[in-house]
Amino acid sequence: MKSPEYRFLSTWFIPNARCEDVSDVLQSSDKLAEWWPAVYLEVTVVERGGEHGLGQVLDLFTKGWLPYTLRWKLRVESVDYPHGSTISASGDLTGRGVWAHEQTGDGVQTTYDWSVSADKPLLRYGSFALRPLFAANHRWAMATGEISMCREIARRRGAVVQPPPQPTFWRPKMAGSMKV
Repeated sequence: MKSPEYRFLSTWFIPNARCEDVSDVLQSSDKLAEWWPAVYLEVTVVERGGEHGLGQVLDLFTKGWLPYTLRWKLRVESVDYPHGSTISASGDLTGRGVWAHEQTGDGVQTTYDWSVSADKPLLRYGSFALRPLFAANHRWAMATGEISMCREIARRRGAVVQPPPQPTFWRPKMAGSMKV
């Protein structure tokens, strides 16, 4: 059975920001779990990459609003600093994401074009009936990303901000817990 394909186009507006601000946050992708914890539960750097993160490879453990998780690998394929970048995904999701940033006077309009195939069995076999829920899950994840990006840029400028949105339906492993 062929993996179901999804395409999502998301647009954020980041007020009082420059393209460099948005790019700098995104290129420090090893910090995703800190500034976008609602989605990025664990981030492991596999390869550091070069200037502006080009070639960087990360192992990711992610989730959205729904109570399932994804394991996948992100590779930064190209960078047009500060105007955007392209990533590839492999694992539970396989495909490509393109970030594009445009200065719009008092802020930055950021667009993310995410085209992926779902290889996780839940997404693959449940796609026919659950596609609208999976799409809503992605919209929720991106909405938390927009809030988190705004707060992270303000935090980097020294402002005191609320913490970013937190994950739903998630309990981290307890240190020292035993499996019985």
